Amino acid sequence: MALFTMADLHFCAASDHSMDVFGSRWQDYMQKIKKNWRAVVGENDTVILPGDISWAMTLREAREDLLLIDSLPGKKLIGKGNHDFWWDTAAKIGRFFEENGITTISLLYNNAYVVEDFIVCGTRGWFLEKSQQITVGDVDYEKIMNREILRLCLSLDAAKTLQKSHPEKEILVFLHFPPLWRDFVCEKILSLLDEYGVRRCYYGHIHGVYNAPPFEDYQGKRFTLISSDYLNFIPHRIF
Repeated sequence: MALFTMADLHFCAASDHSMDVFGSRWQDYMQKIKKNWRAVVGENDTVILPGDISWAMTLREAREDLLLIDSLPGKKLIGKGNHDFWWDTAAKIGRFFEENGITTISLLYNNAYVVEDFIVCGTRGWFLEKSQQITVGDVDYEKIMNREILRLCLSLDAAKTLQKSHPEKEILVFLHFPPLWRDFVCEKILSLLDEYGVRRCYYGHIHGVYNAPPFEDYQGKRFTLISSDYLNFIPHRIF
């Protein structure tokens, strides 16, 4: 039994919004993901998917993508990304899973799970800087960032509660947006990681930067890029 992670599947089974236009690496990317996933992930393994799961705009439109993920080996824990417009309340998504026989997917959202030798938690995060925010209409950057900090607190609190019964297990944090990238550092998130004793964080969202180092060590913490195209669509195993 092993733990894997990969962000930014960007599945589009029920839409025309393919990622093929974003460079040669993305050509036939859904087939690559399915092939590589089945080659490395077993039925008893777990895969963390931190956001940008599907291009669908509604939960109903995301059905084919979610069924595809459900059909792949292993248990999946999914988080929300900035393109997951289909995401609804946890209760509605839970009912949708039941109605459609989706049994291997759970939400990583304001909560935490014990997985193998780890306790996993996380949230979406938000754009590194206000100037990078690409949204429809006016969006209150500070309000959303503060809300994401609160959600990360809830998830870390849940992780700490689980750690009381599993003191030997390390807490891992999974975000969609990077809390640290090149010259930018999100001090609010890094302070939280320090407060809760987190030493490893995984993030996606960054595409097309294939010469970036696989991880960066900063103030005693390791930050690992796990966008699907950066991983060449092979789920990353966590040891």
